[in-house]
Amino acid sequence: MVPLASLWLPILLSAVIVFLVSFIIHMVLPYHRTDYRKLPSEDAVLEALRKFDIPPGDYMFPRPASMKEMNTPEFLAKRKQGPVGVVTFMAPGPFNMGGNLAQWFAYSVVVSVFAAYVTGRALGPSADYLAVFRIAGCTAFVAYSLGLWQDSIWYKRAWSTTLKNSFDGLVYGLMTGGTLGWLWPR
Repeated sequence: MVPLASLWLPILLSAVIVFLVSFIIHMVLPYHRTDYRKLPSEDAVLEALRKFDIPPGDYMFPRPASMKEMNTPEFLAKRKQGPVGVVTFMAPGPFNMGGNLAQWFAYSVVVSVFAAYVTGRALGPSADYLAVFRIAGCTAFVAYSLGLWQDSIWYKRAWSTTLKNSFDGLVYGLMTGGTLGWLWPR
């Protein structure tokens, strides 16, 4: 067993590496540029929505008031007529990239802490690089990727986007596992 406190350097370094790799994936490589489509008649749709002053949050439409209402002819007709969707509204104004990047880095640290914790409970000091890599990398991959699948299953997010994000999670998992294996206490 390896105490978590002795893994602070690989935890922080793996989070930094994931942060830098994610920058390359999202800012340099082109494969995420098709994740979101533009609304048809975007200007008209935005103008129509502005008058409602919708607060930031997640919305579903049509949305029944209760489970009982889901089966009423009126609700079923609304759903059949469409549109049907799930949407997230954000606060208007400039995008706060700094806040999002800080949260992403903190999340990467948390994932690295859990990967180090699980690996440290499974293996002792001087463990083989490949053993550390497998356990830490798998744990990080699960943390970065598998929770995303629920949005495709339940809310019909495009599977192509979920699979691209899962591939990113695989890369992040490999980086985390590699860093922990490289700096594992000897």
